[in-house]
Amino acid sequence: MAKVYYNKLVRDGIKSKIEANGEECEVRVLSDEAEFRQELLKKVREEAEGLSMSRSREDFLAEYADLMAVLDALTQSLEITEADIRVALTENVAKKGLFKERHFLHWSSDENYKSNETPQGLK
Repeated sequence: MAKVYYNKLVRDGIKSKIEANGEECEVRVLSDEAEFRQELLKKVREEAEGLSMSRSREDFLAEYADLMAVLDALTQSLEITEADIRVALTENVAKKGLFKERHFLHWSSDENYKSNETPQGLK
C-alpha cells in the first residue's frame, strides 16, 4: 500500500470517506488551540488559492463556501462575533474604500508604503 502524505488540517468527514472506500489513513486530533489556529490560517491560504483559480460562477460558489467554512472555524476559535466582523468591515471600508471605481495601480512614488506584496525588509 502506497502512502500519500498530506500533513494538513482536513474536514471532519474526510477520515470516514477514506475508510468507507476501503482505504486506510492516520489522523491526529489537534487539541492545542494555537496549533489548530495556525493550521486554520494555512487552510485559509489553500482555500483562497482555490477561489482565485475559479473560472465559473459554480466553481466560485463552491470555493467561496470552502473558504467561508475555514473562516467560520477560525472566527469561532478566536471568539470573534458577527458584530465584531461587521464593525471591522465598516472601519476597513471607511479607511480603505471599496472597489467600485475599479482602479488598477501600476506604480506609486510612495517609498514608505508596504503592501501585502512587498517582501519583508524591502520597499
